[in-house]
Parts: sequence; C-alpha cells; structure tokens
Amino acid sequence: MLKFLAVVAFAVVTVAANEPVYKTKTFNAKLDHFSFTSNATFPLRYLINDTYWNPSSTVAPIFFYTGNEGDITMFAENSGLVWEFAPHFEALIVFAEHRYYGESLPFGNLSFTDPKYSGYLSSSQALADYIDLIAELKIAYPKKQKHHPTPVIAFGGSYGGMLSAWIRMKYPGVITGALAASAPIWQFTNMTSCDAFNRVTTSAYGESANQGCVDTIKKSWSAIDRLGANDAGRAWLTQTFKPCKPISGKSNVKDLKDWLTDMWVNLAMVNYPYPANFLAPLPGHPVREVCKRMVTDVSDDKKLLLGIFEGATLYFNGTGTLKCMDFDSQGTQDLGTLGWDYQSCTEMVMPMCDRGDTMFEKVAWDIKTVSDNCYAQFKVRPNVNYVRNLYGGKEISASSNIIFSNGLLDPWSSGGVLNNVSDTSIAVILPGGAHHIDLRASNPLDPPSVKQARKFYRSIFKQWVNTVRNEYEN
Repeated sequence: MLKFLAVVAFAVVTVAANEPVYKTKTFNAKLDHFSFTSNATFPLRYLINDTYWNPSSTVAPIFFYTGNEGDITMFAENSGLVWEFAPHFEALIVFAEHRYYGESLPFGNLSFTDPKYSGYLSSSQALADYIDLIAELKIAYPKKQKHHPTPVIAFGGSYGGMLSAWIRMKYPGVITGALAASAPIWQFTNMTSCDAFNRVTTSAYGESANQGCVDTIKKSWSAIDRLGANDAGRAWLTQTFKPCKPISGKSNVKDLKDWLTDMWVNLAMVNYPYPANFLAPLPGHPVREVCKRMVTDVSDDKKLLLGIFEGATLYFNGTGTLKCMDFDSQGTQDLGTLGWDYQSCTEMVMPMCDRGDTMFEKVAWDIKTVSDNCYAQFKVRPNVNYVRNLYGGKEISASSNIIFSNGLLDPWSSGGVLNNVSDTSIAVILPGGAHHIDLRASNPLDPPSVKQARKFYRSIFKQWVNTVRNEYEN
C-alpha cells in the first residue's frame, strides 16, 4: 500500500464510468514497528488519487481510509463519501490496505502457516504502517507554503472504522479527526452483552420485514435438525439446498445452519434501500425481498425450508450462475476471512451468544472452546482484554475529533458508540441505516438521517481543517 522507502510497484487502474479512479502503489513497510531487532520490510499496497489535491491551499487535507479486513479496492469502491467530499476540500485521497489482507501479505503464501509469520498481524502494527505512510505522503505531496501543516482526516467503516477511531486516539499529532462509521469498538468482553448482536439483528428483520419472517427463521433451525436426523432427511436437504458437498452427517447439518446464520447477518448488514453489490449483488431492501420469498405457514418442515432456500438463493445466487452452494464461502471473496479468523483468535475477541429469545439458536459463549480451536488452527490463544487495555475500552472521554456513526438496522451497532463520549467525540445515530451506509455514495433513496449526517460531516470536517490552519497562522 505504500511508497515509503521505495516504490516497488505502480499501476494505473482502469475503471468504468462513475467508479473511483486511482493509482495503485506499494510502499516498503516495516515488518515490526515495535522492536529494534530487524530492518525487514514488505510491500504494502495503497490506492491514491491526486486529481483534486491543491498544494497551494492552506487547508487541503489528506483523506486517509484506514483499510480493513480485505482487498482495499473493495473498500475504495464502496466508500463514495470520500470521493464526493474530496473536490470540495481539494483533498488528496488515499486508501491504505491492511497488512495481511488483499495483496499486502508480508510472507506471501506462508503468512498464516506459523506464528513466526502470522505474529506481525495486529491492529497496532497496521496503525503504525498508516502513520509511516502518511509521513511519506507529506514528503511526496508537500504544501507549497513551506512547513505549512497538512490536515489528515481518517475514514473507515466497520473494522476500518475502529481503526480510524483508534488512529486518532493514538496519534492525535498526525490525525486531525476521524469518521468511524459502524465501528464496534465496544463489542468486547465486559463492554457489551454477548447476546446484543443477535438481538439487534432480529430487531432489524422485524422492522425491515415483519414478525412472521422472524418466526419462520427461528423455527427453521429445529426443522433442519429434524430432517437432518436421518439419511432420508439429509438426502432431502442435499437435494433442496444444493450444497457443493452432500449433507451426509451431523457436521454437515451444522455447516448448513452456520451458512444460513452468516447469511441472515450479512443481509442485515447490507440492508440498503437501493440495489448494491457490497457483499453480494442484491436489490434494494434485501431483507424485505428475501422475506417475501419465505412462507409463513411453518407447520410443515419441508415447506418451511423450501421457503428458506428461496430466500437464501436471492443472496447466494441472485445471478443464477452458481451450480451449487459452497458452505465454506459467503460469497465475500474480497474479504480476508483467514486473516480475520487469526485476529479473532488474538486481539479481536468479540463474544457472541444467544439466550434463546432471538431468531437464532440458543448458544453459549465458551471462551475455552474458542481458545482451543484457535490453538488448533493457528497455534495462538486469544487475549480477551487486549483491545480494552490498548485502546481504553469505554474510558475514552479524553478522545477528541471523532465522529462515531451507527445505523440502527446494523447488527454491529450493538457494540458501537451510541452516545457522545466528549465534547468533540460524538455519536451520530442513523435510524433506517444499515452497515456504514453513510460512508457509501449518495443515493436519492438514502434515509433522511443519512442525508442530514453527510451535511453535518462536511461542516465538522471544515472546522477541523480550519483549526489546523488557524493554529499554524497564530
């Protein structure tokens, strides 16, 4: 993602009309920012657009997207707010890829094979990458007024939003302010109830569709169990859900339920009021559209599950091109599931449970089982208090210049900041909004809350950059 010690790659991305235009560069990032025992580096990818950049301006900022768990191009293509605001602010646009995701793999195919390779994957290492990149960008793109400071506004959605908030907290001398969209910085042990996520998801289905849809999904789990209890039922499930591997045992039945669970969550996250292609090509109001395909007569297990399959098809195979359903994939090829699994086994330990009063199955949070599974896969064990201790948990009243935005239809709002934490670290609530909808490109179908929020952001950003100029001139 970067051009730090040396540029090792450069390419111009050709895109269709109305899509972001950028150059792709790589930067030799330090492998380890926190020891003095190695000078090793690796190429970190970033995307840059200097079309709007005005080095003569006393206020033109760097718009810096703190890349999250996936290929950075996907986030550049789904963060239209950055591109829309840049001309007004004469900003330099940068989307930085997170280490160990996309093409920024420090050890290539070996990156997750052993802790000696994977151990450099952490949020704090990624933030240090970003700070070094910003320093290099200020050298490569200097202001014409000698020594005039360049404001930096961090943007991010979801995990990227967590990083944008944390980079402002950790490096306030570099980062002027941050928009942390749908950032669940409190979705951790002893900060948020482990059942909150499922409760918000269930509420989103009831609000977006109807209670009948919620009840159908809730009853589907026992219907799957009943049919999955014998060979004939499993054969029917295989014929109906068309998995790439037959449902031949209990573990396959669990795979089906996990697959559906992830789908319901993903649909709630991308429940935008207009057609979008973030996690999958979907129509507007996809939760409502999926629920329309499902029957409310749940007296017959097979009828119920045929409806569930019809709904699932809209998400997994809306284009009609898939011949089978891959239970190992949620159709999110641009997301780095292996990297996120690793981080979930080290620092990003977000407890999830269900007490049986949502549309999901009852399940307990068992950190011992989680830890044992992590050790079996990665030879590491989770530290449940790491993020709290590193970034302050809920004791962040000293933070400043952060906008925490959350859509109330978004499951991740359960761990988001929903109240102001200081005079300038403020919460923006978006009724009718899904996962970081405010970070996406403007759309006539945006909820009123999103339209108002964007006007507010623009005024706040203007205050931030003017403060930098005024401090310099005075």
